[in-house]
Amino acid sequence: MVTDEPRSPGPELRVETRLAVLGRGEHRPGQPLNVPLVPASNFRAPADGLGEREYSRDDGTPGWEALEELLGDLEGGRAVCFSSGMGAIAAVLELLPVGARVVVPRDSYGGLRALLADGGDGGRWQVHTVDMTDPAALAEAVPGADLVWLETPSNPLLEVVDIGEVVTRAAETGAAVAVDNTFATPLLQSPLELGADLVVHSATKFIGGHSDLLLGVVVAQRQHDHARLARRRGVAGATPGALECFLALRGARTLALRLRHAQDTVGELARRLQAHPTVARVRYPGLPDDPHHTLAAKQMAGFGAVVSFEVADAATADAVCAGVQVISHATSLGGVESTIERRAKLPGQEHVPAGLVRLSVGCEHLEDLWADLDDALGHAAGPTWSRHGAGTRPVIDVDLPAGPPTDRG
Repeated sequence: MVTDEPRSPGPELRVETRLAVLGRGEHRPGQPLNVPLVPASNFRAPADGLGEREYSRDDGTPGWEALEELLGDLEGGRAVCFSSGMGAIAAVLELLPVGARVVVPRDSYGGLRALLADGGDGGRWQVHTVDMTDPAALAEAVPGADLVWLETPSNPLLEVVDIGEVVTRAAETGAAVAVDNTFATPLLQSPLELGADLVVHSATKFIGGHSDLLLGVVVAQRQHDHARLARRRGVAGATPGALECFLALRGARTLALRLRHAQDTVGELARRLQAHPTVARVRYPGLPDDPHHTLAAKQMAGFGAVVSFEVADAATADAVCAGVQVISHATSLGGVESTIERRAKLPGQEHVPAGLVRLSVGCEHLEDLWADLDDALGHAAGPTWSRHGAGTRPVIDVDLPAGPPTDRG
């Protein structure tokens, strides 16, 4: 029987298709194919006072809902969007009672650790930092915790943590588990399927994909947590902008394409960097000899688009970052453009080797990126260097002004 009711996309659709078809609004003739930008703070109330939407801070907008539909589907839960990744992180932590004990990875986003330090100093919570790649240290830290925060792969050392193992340990003592899935994206890792309670993303990065917005999202396994997060957003005011949601949804449509290209490129760059005489170590879980390769291959559907590598010292790393011309010397990651940064220059990164460089690979051609990297590495190494790889240095006039170091991505 033929009806006028639109059919909803089924769960059997592959992720590339879901990225394209979900979050499209009403499937009726005459409706726009994309959910339009709705720059409205309030909406007309019906005479009976029972309107579904009256004030955007409390009731949301069509743009928020479309993006949340897509991201919730990708992660297998219910999504709540926030004004930034830090807004999303803060909302999760605000769910904890006063005095709660939070276990956090040694290698993790500096903004998270700065927020935890502020709360710890004020008695809001107790923070226990641990090397989560050490099973003994993890076994000792989890009992008594209220929240175990994971970041895998981690920023910037690309350490991989066994989510299922942590979930099992946390369940024994009733601790909740939150996973920052920004580096992996929902396409490469599914923390909720592995038993996590919450998944956090800086949608500023790979989801948005174009370095033109700030946005965060938390995806909850349980309805109760989703409701609490939505209330935190409303009462604390960390609401996403209409334009940001529109851009993030548009960017997410091409996530599978961007990520597939970047992964192919970064895998080859990692192999070439391993053989480069100026590079002391390459950190990328896609390399067979990486200490996290076996776990990453088991837990993830791919190895991501970020590689970190180490050179002799901070001065050499700074010279590499200043010497690239195709790659952008800039913080943050996950955009269509490749970005490079020495992470140890930032506050709270004392555990990071001074010469470690983090490279987020975008959509450029492999050989152009390699020629740029190879040339910058060679010039940073000094006058005794001879060209290691193929290609010639592109001539691009780029001004890279120095600025104060802050941990922004």
